[in-house]
Amino acid sequence: MKDPKTLTLDPPPPQPPPAFSLFPTLNTPQKTLTFHKISTLLITFVAYAAFHASRKPPSIVKSVLGPDPNSPQTGWPPFNSARGPHRLGELDLAFLSAYAIGMYFSGHVGDRIDLRVFLTIGMIGSGVFTVLFGLGFWLDVHSLSYFIMIQICCGGFQSIGWPCVVAVMGNWFGKSKRGLIMGVWNSHTSVGNIIGSIIASSVLGFGWGWAFLLPGILIVIISIIVFLFLVVNPETIGLKLPSEEEEAETEISTEGMALVNLQKVDSEEDDDDDDESTSNGVVSSSPAIGFLEAWKLPGVAPFAFCLFFSKLVAYTFLYWLPFYIRNTAVAGEQLSHKTAGILSTIFDIGGVLGGILAGFISDQIEARAVTSIMFLTLSIPSLIFYRLYGSISMFNNISLMFLSGLLVNGPYALITTAVAADLGTQTSINGNSRALATVSAIIDGTGSIGAALGPLLAGVVRSEIKGKVNEGKWLWFSAIAC
Repeated sequence: MKDPKTLTLDPPPPQPPPAFSLFPTLNTPQKTLTFHKISTLLITFVAYAAFHASRKPPSIVKSVLGPDPNSPQTGWPPFNSARGPHRLGELDLAFLSAYAIGMYFSGHVGDRIDLRVFLTIGMIGSGVFTVLFGLGFWLDVHSLSYFIMIQICCGGFQSIGWPCVVAVMGNWFGKSKRGLIMGVWNSHTSVGNIIGSIIASSVLGFGWGWAFLLPGILIVIISIIVFLFLVVNPETIGLKLPSEEEEAETEISTEGMALVNLQKVDSEEDDDDDDESTSNGVVSSSPAIGFLEAWKLPGVAPFAFCLFFSKLVAYTFLYWLPFYIRNTAVAGEQLSHKTAGILSTIFDIGGVLGGILAGFISDQIEARAVTSIMFLTLSIPSLIFYRLYGSISMFNNISLMFLSGLLVNGPYALITTAVAADLGTQTSINGNSRALATVSAIIDGTGSIGAALGPLLAGVVRSEIKGKVNEGKWLWFSAIAC
């Protein structure tokens, strides 16, 4: 029996969301476990789609803020000079560096406080600073420091989102078919990018500030839904995930069955010692795992560095693809700002299918690493073909952009979801759910360092090689070289 004093060191268990008091029919037994699983999936899906929608405007407005090769006097100071693309890259670096650093801290904090409240704070903060960036248009702000500080603060709040939603999903869904479920669920990143691109491109004609204002308001509205309705884990509302669930969903191997039995024995021993029980008989979470301990878990470091390079390429396209399309003639025709922004969504549409396909394949062959390597290897020729043949015709551009999005975002989606959830609940930590946010933060945080370097490199390369090589080569060079 533990000393009662030691129990006070653990944080109190999460409370049911306010909506469960306002709407009693949401409580059990009126609503089943399946209902709450689906609602959790939908709420976290919409929440992180809102994060990405508010993250997309900088890429859409680059072609408006930066210098136009055909009209050097256009643009928005201080981004309309010859070093404009470099300064735009610095904005991306500011956001993504704060995002990457904040991710490590957010995961550590997320395993120790109520994820619902923490996620709500991240969404509201992201919305506020996205709106503040857009206000620079109406306030006629031309200070580079202002925009950089806004991006740093916004990146810090955005870093809260991912560890929270992955941890919540890991609490509700077992390992069986996790790759497919997480692959479908992870399409929220591409869906959010598409929504953000469409919203920002549609209002760009009224002034670039609107491209930030509307997505910023959207994420604040979604944060209210999260705060009222999101259930962090089944135990919060008196539900429990049965161990038989995995057996019903998939055939368990002999080795897997032995593992399940071993876990049951461990659970029974814990029950006898009353080590894992609270005063009301509800199973409490294990102590949160330390940051350095999480790095030492098998598979965490290799997948973290794999994601580093995957996100480097993915975010180079996320932040620079509309600008690249706008400044590269397709079938001899220069596209408008609005058309370039909307056309760039094809990359994200391919990413939706890529995430689902990677998750499905990894479930079938039971090898997440092999699936990731396969997609990343095939992405190299697809990017080269897009550079060489994408400008020949609109059909080539769309089809090769779709294929590139599928192959680049497939492993990105797989590693940040199913792999992170697998590693965060592996047997070496006895399925400790309070390692989920920390492990997912380490993996995505390391990947985000690559995401920070990619867009910066694209801006630097474009500024340095302009005039020395063909204008259309800079984005391809940045992505392929890394």
